[in-house]
Amino acid sequence: MIPTRSILVNEKISLHPPVPEDAAAIFRTIDEHRESLRTWLPFVDFTKTQQDSENFLGSVVDSEEILFIIRFEDVFAGLIGLKNPDHMNHKVEIGYWLNPLFEGKGIVTLSCYQLIQYAFRKLNMNRILIQVATGNQKSRRIPERLGFQEEGIERDGELLVSGYTDIVKYGLLKREFYGNN
Repeated sequence: MIPTRSILVNEKISLHPPVPEDAAAIFRTIDEHRESLRTWLPFVDFTKTQQDSENFLGSVVDSEEILFIIRFEDVFAGLIGLKNPDHMNHKVEIGYWLNPLFEGKGIVTLSCYQLIQYAFRKLNMNRILIQVATGNQKSRRIPERLGFQEEGIERDGELLVSGYTDIVKYGLLKREFYGNN
């Protein structure tokens, strides 16, 4: 599912519904930063052409996932979205990746904060999950900063280029985010 509206995160960061033309920027970023991105993102080695990025965007249109393009000062910086929605149990997962050139600016943390509000308010979710490889310290700090609780480790939860890695599961409940109101 492609969201219908953009989200202004702050004066420099915005989240936009993807359009087919974004496939070129997505592929270019993956291709230019392949070595660093592939450490934690298994899909990088399967993204060999711009057509692969176009196919990915096409697959999102036909799914229940909600994807946004992250723009920093109006330049493509990465992707963030809500995936694996479970409407029966009111839960969803946030996934994200960022061009390494934009790391350390708080972009993903601020973008996640906006998606948390979107999921709780607009989608009536009760629980949000973020899953991160145990060794990915930069990415682990994001849910920790946002008040997520570490809920456990999924052993050998993801196959990376370096082999299987354990995955830390972080959860956030609506009542924790907004207080017990």
